[in-house]
Amino acid sequence: MKILQYKKSIQLFKINKAFTLIGERFVFLVKLVFQYNIMTLFTKIIQGEIPCYKIAESELFFAFLDIFPLQKGHTLIIPKTEVDKIFDVPDTFLSELLLFAKPIAKAIEASFDCNRVGMMTVGLEVPHAHLHLIPINVAADMEFSAPKLQLTKEEFIEIQQKIMSHL
Repeated sequence: MKILQYKKSIQLFKINKAFTLIGERFVFLVKLVFQYNIMTLFTKIIQGEIPCYKIAESELFFAFLDIFPLQKGHTLIIPKTEVDKIFDVPDTFLSELLLFAKPIAKAIEASFDCNRVGMMTVGLEVPHAHLHLIPINVAADMEFSAPKLQLTKEEFIEIQQKIMSHL
């Protein structure tokens, strides 16, 4: 058991060292990956084992604020079924995913001074299919290499309540 812990420590050290250049937030995500077996990270959020700022939920989908937002109101939409890539999501879920996201996008748009809500699927951070809904005025507002906002718990709660009031 101690040998496994030692090997895991060395792996984490190597990963931390390799990604320090990318930034502290990515290192934090990598640590979460090892701590929570990344394939179940979003499932643990759905199950309430990891806290989140929930926006909406249905039988099939779950929406919550991104904790590393590009803009205030940046929301993630995830299927409750663990599927790595967006185009591996069962066909029947794909159309329902957009139908679930639509009123949330409208609520985000009503909550923030933006031209529209942009939608993006990247999926490299967590191997669980998800959509990013981001209030934008210009395309650069969705630049994932840009510095992320650092919000307080109170700001997240205010954003959550603002969006939910428009649903």
